[in-house]
Amino acid sequence: MERPYRQHLSESAELITSYEERRAGFLSLALERNRRATPLVAEARALKSAVSRVSKPADLLTMTQLQPALLTAGGLSDKAVNHLLAEDKAKAIRELIEMFLEPAGSAFTDELVYRFLLTRGDTLGGSMRNIGGALAQQKWTNALLASLSVLGIPYTWLHARSKIWLEADSEDTDIAPHLRGVHWLSNGEPRCLLYNHTVSFVRKNVDMILLHTTPEGFGEDSKRAECYLALGELKGGIDPAGADEHWKTARTALSRIRQAFVRQQLAPQMFFAGAAIERAMAEEIWEELEAETLSNVANLTSSTQLTSLCFWLIGL
Repeated sequence: MERPYRQHLSESAELITSYEERRAGFLSLALERNRRATPLVAEARALKSAVSRVSKPADLLTMTQLQPALLTAGGLSDKAVNHLLAEDKAKAIRELIEMFLEPAGSAFTDELVYRFLLTRGDTLGGSMRNIGGALAQQKWTNALLASLSVLGIPYTWLHARSKIWLEADSEDTDIAPHLRGVHWLSNGEPRCLLYNHTVSFVRKNVDMILLHTTPEGFGEDSKRAECYLALGELKGGIDPAGADEHWKTARTALSRIRQAFVRQQLAPQMFFAGAAIERAMAEEIWEELEAETLSNVANLTSSTQLTSLCFWLIGL
């Protein structure tokens, strides 16, 4: 029987991320960064407008409605502000005014806005460090849902915030950012795929799990090792400098998962999908495929590989 990865791969070199794919990945991240920065720029403009009629920095002390923005300009994150008492917040604003705004003279408004954006930008930078994984999950989701639709398989999906399973609707065009799980039938048997689930007997969070279960039975069946059909790691970082580290992390996680199931005398399928795959990494992955310690793999930047991996998973 032909191994599943042979449906879309004939050699390790086909896994390597090309320059064109890497460039497209970096551009996607840049566009997403700009999209997320747009509200922050709007906030800064609103702040500048709100203080435009203030004649001197000390007058800001009376503008209580601007306290959150002033605290941000003072270098405090939203999380830090939640841990401060009222008197500490007032002190932080006074220090901002005395140490930075008053020395700026007539340019204090610009100084305030610059410092506001500095803190907001740092917050954005923190969220962007996780955006590669979020975009990868969305790309995987879109490929999976498209594959189910092409195969004519109805599905329901789990809303991440409400924790409610919803019927698929042809009018739904952008559910990927809000989806945490998908349910369908494979040859009449129920399947549930869930993202970022802590497997109790592995004692770690796993990027993707596929179980033989229904949405109603998921809670109990996720505790039963025999219900697991496949488990996978997803790495969306596109920077080649971090590719090897991403793979080492994924390989360690997959090895830990495999050993946990060996102790249960079980061997579910193991798979990996990554966006940045370099030559040495591709060769290591190929060795694991050939040794059957890894069941299937795809480069996330290749729609052909990704679709093939989704078809395989749907049919398990």
